[in-house]
Amino acid sequence: MLLKKSAIVATLACASMCAGVSWATAPAPYKVTPQLIKAAQKEGKVSFYTSIGLKVAQKLANAFEKKYPGISVELERSGAERNFQRINQEYGSKIYNADVYEASDAVQFVDLKAKGWLQPAVPDDIVDYPKDEKDPDGDYAVVRATLSVMAYNTSLVKKADAPKGYKELLKPEWKGKIVKGHPAYSGTIMTETFDLSHLLGWDYFKKLSEQDVMQVQSATVPPKKVAQGERAVMMDGSEYIVFVLRESGSPIQEIYPVEGTPLISGNASILAHAPHPNAARLFYHYIFSTPAQQLLVDEGGLRSFNPNVKDPKGRTPLSKIKLLHSDPAQLEKEVDTIKKKYASYFGG
Repeated sequence: MLLKKSAIVATLACASMCAGVSWATAPAPYKVTPQLIKAAQKEGKVSFYTSIGLKVAQKLANAFEKKYPGISVELERSGAERNFQRINQEYGSKIYNADVYEASDAVQFVDLKAKGWLQPAVPDDIVDYPKDEKDPDGDYAVVRATLSVMAYNTSLVKKADAPKGYKELLKPEWKGKIVKGHPAYSGTIMTETFDLSHLLGWDYFKKLSEQDVMQVQSATVPPKKVAQGERAVMMDGSEYIVFVLRESGSPIQEIYPVEGTPLISGNASILAHAPHPNAARLFYHYIFSTPAQQLLVDEGGLRSFNPNVKDPKGRTPLSKIKLLHSDPAQLEKEVDTIKKKYASYFGG
């Protein structure tokens, strides 16, 4: 989440970090023009580094190519951390291959902006986005989001008996029945751990570690363990995986904890030395458009801040969920502490 404190300190309204900063410092919003399309077609391609799931990312690329014939999308899909390492290696060697960069780790964009490796650009479709979902200087914006949710296996747990929040997982009846991800391996779980360490305190994690928890790495694994019946409930995991599993018939149901649900932002930006600058601007504009955002929601189970996008039937709107927001700049300062504290309870 951009420039926003965790819910536990929300009353501070990011007074210290955001002082004197406003959206007005960003460049003017831009539209797609015939001139931009022609210039992009002359360049012929755009390179997109992303951590969006390959299947969904490819559908996004295909939709762009269909809308703008003559421009191919060179898709480089990998995990957010691996792509980040690649960008750092390339730019450190003055190699400029990527045009548009997307990642689920908001902290990365704080770092890339500080290095001057991002190019300010404001597609007109993000003008109506909440101010906390876009960088005040126009360097990046939230192109997709997901939640780290709880969930339960509907074949093993009755709805009435399912936990309503994190604190209930400390009850004796859930010992040996919980699965969760690890913050040292997952950006989603790192963000969630940051939020909950502020909201509930580290003592909560100490008590949770005594519940014989199945510890896995990726945030995508807990939903699969629950759907397969290996554990009755999950403490955390990617909401979009729960959607995909549930909507395909698996016995799993998401839970939005009463304490609040961590929101995980996926930002995007045009890189400063984009080799195909016009195609980059055209593609960057496209991924924030209503059709592209609807595709991410429908096909990927993701969340969008585009006000024209509709949630599929059966999904709870963001407006009805108590969300926990994270300040990536503060999270960046606490990453090492979180890893060490968490490992002391759950192992590395």
